[in-house]
Amino acid sequence: MRSAAEVNEAIRALWLRAGGSLSARERAEYELLVVEWAAAIRDEIVKAA
Repeated sequence: MRSAAEVNEAIRALWLRAGGSLSARERAEYELLVVEWAAAIRDEIVKAA
């Protein structure tokens, strides 16, 4: 599993490629990345506790 920082970088790269306006395909990719990012954040918090 990628770290939250890695997923965040993928999200930023997606927005840069899209020029600030996501197509339907890019929106679906974004939604998957956000879910992955949230899971990574939860995992990092659990590990830190």
